[in-house]
Amino acid sequence: MAMNPQGRPSRPIHAVDPGAYEETFSGSKGLDQAEPLIFERGDFDNSGVDLPEPKGLETRTGGLERTARIGLPGLSEPETMRHYVRLSRKNYAIDLGLYPLGSCTMKHNPRLNEKLARLPGFIDIHPLQPQSTVQGAIELVGELARWLMTLTNTPCVAMSPKAGAHGELCGMMAIRAALDARGETRRRRVLVPESAHGTNPATAVQCGFTTDEIPADATGRVDMEAFKAKLGEDVAAIMLTNPNTCGLFERDIREIADLIHEAGGYFYCDGANFNAIVGRVRPGDLGIDAMHINLHKTFSTPHGGGGPGSGPTVFSEALAPFAPVPYVKKDGDTWSLVEHEAEAKADGNDPFGRMVAFHGQMGMFTRALSYMMSHGSDGLRQAAEDAVLNANYILARCREEMTPAFEGTCMHEALFDDRFLKDTGVSTLDFAKAMIDEGYHPMTMYFPLVVHGAMLIEPTETESKAGLDRFCDTLIQLARSAKAGETERFTQAPRFAPARRLDETRAARQPVLTHAAE
Repeated sequence: MAMNPQGRPSRPIHAVDPGAYEETFSGSKGLDQAEPLIFERGDFDNSGVDLPEPKGLETRTGGLERTARIGLPGLSEPETMRHYVRLSRKNYAIDLGLYPLGSCTMKHNPRLNEKLARLPGFIDIHPLQPQSTVQGAIELVGELARWLMTLTNTPCVAMSPKAGAHGELCGMMAIRAALDARGETRRRRVLVPESAHGTNPATAVQCGFTTDEIPADATGRVDMEAFKAKLGEDVAAIMLTNPNTCGLFERDIREIADLIHEAGGYFYCDGANFNAIVGRVRPGDLGIDAMHINLHKTFSTPHGGGGPGSGPTVFSEALAPFAPVPYVKKDGDTWSLVEHEAEAKADGNDPFGRMVAFHGQMGMFTRALSYMMSHGSDGLRQAAEDAVLNANYILARCREEMTPAFEGTCMHEALFDDRFLKDTGVSTLDFAKAMIDEGYHPMTMYFPLVVHGAMLIEPTETESKAGLDRFCDTLIQLARSAKAGETERFTQAPRFAPARRLDETRAARQPVLTHAAE
């Protein structure tokens, strides 16, 4: 994939002077308490728990019991509570304010979903229980699968993938299995648009394919002439994100599907942005053969920090036989998981194998189905419409001071480039750091790579107009400040964050993790 030639500037030299910031003697600032690492403040000789030595205990460790200290700091209960409460205040969260990260739907997670996910019949089951004892849980997985197949108009879904990239892997492994079953092992080239998610080419290579990049046209969409020129007998598939990472709907998607199928390849669609079209567009109608769905983006669930996630993958009729085991099956009133390939083949399928030890993420399944059933089909459609409306509202309000990357309306993400910062001495990174001082998490920066100095904003459907106005007013004021020559406000930002601006390159190569090491 093409790389951004601009790079990301680290902290300017003149911002290193600690005198540029107002410090307090304690290190605390108002209600924000200074808090060292637990290993720095804890007492290694004492513990907050006082337990007597057990009497008459016979060890069963075979001589492997610990003889040295465990090496963990001891804190009292109030000290432990304060430590984690203080740390929590340093986190930005969707429950605290608008989370504008583009390409990752950071929406409000209804507490109803959390409550249902904690019901005893779901939270305390074990994956090795006999299937007869978890009929309700298996039925829930089957019902969620039915919703996903209905929303996408596809006949099959693999529920076991545990993340978006895992779902991509599932889809591409099914495509390879289908090609091998056809005896077309020469088809190993995968077409990947510039506007695709970055995991797409990595997944293709992981499955033994080579990748061939398709450039974007002036509108930020697939260049159709370039796409047609790359079709050939060795093409296995195209991996297309729709809406793409520029926040735009691929208008030629039906033609793309028809052309790739005529060439003998398959159409993999990255469903990470399904939140923009769910209830409005059924991807199966667009000709897709496989698409993963991020339950933790489109259908609620805690998001971030690397998980937890869930990425079920739907399949067209052409790829359905190659979906992995396990899958849910209903026979009369009995629900079961088809666990073994031999059993699947008895059903007329030819699965490419098994991806995980157990069947996906039960907590994710429960939250997602709760979200679907509480919204209903009309509510899901409205959520998608509101997400697109909110993004276009930001685009319209900010376009006079900031520069939209492309003309026209967008889908669920508003994308700006850095032309409005030209000759100001302020970069995209500086602008984002200044947002922290204003109480906002920065938007996605420098991505997608096809846009110079990109700023990708996704408000989702869960933000009110008042919240959007406050956010837009802040962006507009920052843009005007940069144009007015108030460069130091940006190059020294953030001034009010618990951790001030770092020399990011040096911090990555020479990390200082404790106060004592400074």
